[in-house]
Amino acid sequence: MLFARTPDERFTFADSGLGLDFTYAPRYLDVPSGDGGTLRMAYLDEGPRAARTVVMLHGEPSWGFLYRKVMRPCLDAGLRVVVPDLVGFGRSDKPTRREDYTYARHVAWTKALLDGVAPIDATLLCQDWGGLLGLRIAGEEPERFSKIVAANTFLPTGDRTPPDAFFVWREFSQTVPELPIARIVRSGCAREMTDEVAAAYEAPFPDESFKAGARQFPTLVPATPDDPASDANRRAWAALGKWEKPFLTVFGDSDPITAGADKALQKHVPGAAGQPHATLARAGHFLQEDVGEELGAIVARFA
Repeated sequence: MLFARTPDERFTFADSGLGLDFTYAPRYLDVPSGDGGTLRMAYLDEGPRAARTVVMLHGEPSWGFLYRKVMRPCLDAGLRVVVPDLVGFGRSDKPTRREDYTYARHVAWTKALLDGVAPIDATLLCQDWGGLLGLRIAGEEPERFSKIVAANTFLPTGDRTPPDAFFVWREFSQTVPELPIARIVRSGCAREMTDEVAAAYEAPFPDESFKAGARQFPTLVPATPDDPASDANRRAWAALGKWEKPFLTVFGDSDPITAGADKALQKHVPGAAGQPHATLARAGHFLQEDVGEELGAIVARFA
């Protein structure tokens, strides 16, 4: 499998004095690529090793940097925090052929990383594709997590038509000549973003050859009943219908793509009953960027 690896110097903004509060040292783990080779996945691992652990999974087209505001309240509460960069994003390796990215491979890559670095009873915090992966994994292997926080995410099976906003986004992502990473993240926020923060989201992608994973993600969301991932997601969704461990939804009030998914999750997952679900004000799709400290405080209390 051919892949690109973003040069380390692209990430020196963390030490630039710009006040980004992202000076955590990356760690790396090789995972099976799915074709006989390996890929290097990056992750952050902060806090006491023996503490209760929160695994934070990002989505499209962000990376672990997205969780910097969320991490601080959790670390201040004495928790351990593990934040992977998905394959194709952040400091992780980026296969350069779009066909090398599949839903099943993303699940396998993420499981392999969790096998290597996360304890079996961690709390899962997942947003966007972090939920499409994390909720799928929780449905397939429920022993991996003791609690789940779902934030602006869902587990689609293709049996219900996604909202119009999703199809607009998918069409844009497949037709725009250059995928504007920072612009995408900015458009998914309800609050202003500085140019320095925008540059940090662009950092993993020196040019278009590094964006195959970001380009492919929108096409992998099951939007029809016969999608290749539909059957596996149906099984995982059915398993979540028996999940009795604590399950919390924290959604932004300004996300047209996942609006209403929190209510569906609350209705379907038994462990959601009686939990202090939250809808955060002036928070868009990337609520970690808009209200990260507030989200982090909620996660810290829950975990």
